[in-house]
Amino acid sequence: MLSKSSACVKYLLFFFNLIFVVTGIVLIAVGSTVLSYYREYDVFLEYRYISAAQLIIVVGVIVLIVAFFGCCGAAKEHYCMTMTFAGLLIFICILELAGGIAGYVLRNEAADSLRESMIKDLEEAKSDHTKMEEWDKLQVELKCCGAINSTDWGMELPVSCCGVYPANTTPSVCTSENAFHSGCIEMFSAYVQDHALSIGGVGIGIAFIQFVGIVLSCSLARAIRSEYETV
Repeated sequence: MLSKSSACVKYLLFFFNLIFVVTGIVLIAVGSTVLSYYREYDVFLEYRYISAAQLIIVVGVIVLIVAFFGCCGAAKEHYCMTMTFAGLLIFICILELAGGIAGYVLRNEAADSLRESMIKDLEEAKSDHTKMEEWDKLQVELKCCGAINSTDWGMELPVSCCGVYPANTTPSVCTSENAFHSGCIEMFSAYVQDHALSIGGVGIGIAFIQFVGIVLSCSLARAIRSEYETV
């Protein structure tokens, strides 16, 4: 039988695993939300932006699986299973910190990396109908016009610069006076930075929470081992 203090740690570990499951669901939700948005505009983004969101989703799935070891180890007072749980938690914390740090790094690099790809893509969109549709959607949703500003399109502006999809054209002509004043690089990079900050904040924040689980599981494993040694 465990001592009262060790039994308290055991039940705390149970409670922690409940929180652990919730954090796994949060990681999957945040990663999936960001990834779904990035997939719509992956033509403008480097793969590392998408991979950062994918990493958070993978970590979330692993978290849910690892919670099983924590519950079983605490319930059965099994030393090896509890230490396995602690080791997996350490591994997950490293992955979350990596994803968090990547999020912050990508946040600072967003504007520079988007500038070149968006300027190049806009020039191609002038003669490519498929790319033009992507720009129409981007400009309407983000309320922007051109890569840097409306002059990127030349004399004739697409009606999406005035907030209208071509299929639902209300104004037959979009002028520079009516067009959105902000460029899409500015608006899109701000959106990417916000999402990268979400990835970074969630990853690092949950890693610190899980550090508590590492301490609890190691304490319980030590108590279980000492019980075995005294029997």
